This record gives sequence, C-alpha cells and structure tokens, in this order.
Amino acid sequence: MKRNQVMKKKETRHPAKYTDKFIPIFAEMLKGRINVLDPFAGTCKISEIKKYGFEGKIFCNELEPEWAEIGLGKVDSINVGDAEFLPYRDGFFEAVCTSPTYGNRMADHHEAKDGSRRNTYRHAIGRPLSDENTGRMQWGNEYRDKHYRVWLEVHRVLADGGILILNVKNHIRKGEEVDVCGWHKETLLKIGFNLVEELDIEVTGLGFGANADKRVPSEKIYVFEKTGNLH
Repeated sequence: MKRNQVMKKKETRHPAKYTDKFIPIFAEMLKGRINVLDPFAGTCKISEIKKYGFEGKIFCNELEPEWAEIGLGKVDSINVGDAEFLPYRDGFFEAVCTSPTYGNRMADHHEAKDGSRRNTYRHAIGRPLSDENTGRMQWGNEYRDKHYRVWLEVHRVLADGGILILNVKNHIRKGEEVDVCGWHKETLLKIGFNLVEELDIEVTGLGFGANADKRVPSEKIYVFEKTGNLH
C-alpha cells in the first residue's frame, strides 16, 4: 500500500480522541473557512464538525494506516504520512485544527504482559508505532524538536490570514505539572503566529493509571492567526 493511500477499512481503537464538547466549539471557530486540515488526525473525529454546520472541505493527515482507515467516508481527503512532510502546496488551507500528543504516559510503548489496564497509543493500535509518531515520544527534546518541525510545516501550508486551532493539555510527571500548553504556545508565537484567543475548558481525565488522582482538570484551546512570514 502506498503511504498516501488508504485501501481498506478496519476498526482499531484510538486512546485519545477529541473531547465531545470541543466539536461544536471547533465548528463555530471554523465557520466560513473553505479548506481545513487536521495534521494529527487519528481516526478523523474532526469530521464531526459537519454535524454542527461546517460546510467546507476537511483534509486529514495520519501516520498510522489503521487509524486513518476509520476516517474513510467521513472527510474529503485522508493522507497517510508524517505531519512534518505534508503533500500540500504553500498556503492551501484557510484553517488548521488539531490536537498534538501531550508527551505523557500514553507514550509508554513497552509491551505489557501483566494484563493490567492500560490506555496507551501502543496498546490501542496493537503494535509498535512508527518511529516518527509523536505518540511514542515522552516529554523531552525529541518531542519538542518534532513538534517544532511540524509547526513550521503547518505554517507553510496555512494561508496568510488563516487560523490554527490548537487543543492541548498539561500533564503530571513525578508529582509536578508539566507546562506542555505553555511550550506549544510560546513556540508558535516564536515561529510567527499571533495568538487570537485562549480558552481553558474543564474536562474529566482517566480514572486509572499513574497519577490518576492528580489529573490536570482542564484543556486549552488556542486560536492563532498566520499574519506573514516566519520569524
């Protein structure tokens, strides 16, 4: 199978879909936009904005074919590939709406043998993730370097005046809150995006696993605008 094609549909679990309450928020923010891209699309749940009146075209990019397959028939186009190397011309999209991985324990990729309950990307897909999948990257230099390169690519394919809607969340590591949101925000500002809006939305986290009693109780939705060239 070619990397940019999806040949068949097969159900596979994904451990980190968009929170349902975010979908109508995205739909309102994207109103009037013609082409929208989710470069970290997972199972293409972004397609549900159509239920709330979105009338443009939805493009999805997902590295793992099993997850991309679930989006067949739900969006206008699905590309199977690395978000760092998107197959679209400069300035093609009026909007990008996405949620990166958070660099938390969901990136654990050992193969558990003890039968305990786990909710990681590795266990959900049932095999090791592709090397460039951020779902296998713990918080650290590899995670940050990869996302920096992806945000440069997003800047390239986004038109001047286009918006980037970013859903992201902090996590707890060794009892301390890791400022994942702040890093993404500052990185996008340094690249050349302008921050238009910032929402803090209460969510319910997982009730099991490490730090289950110390979940960060909210997620961020940032809206950035591309106003010109890279800084």
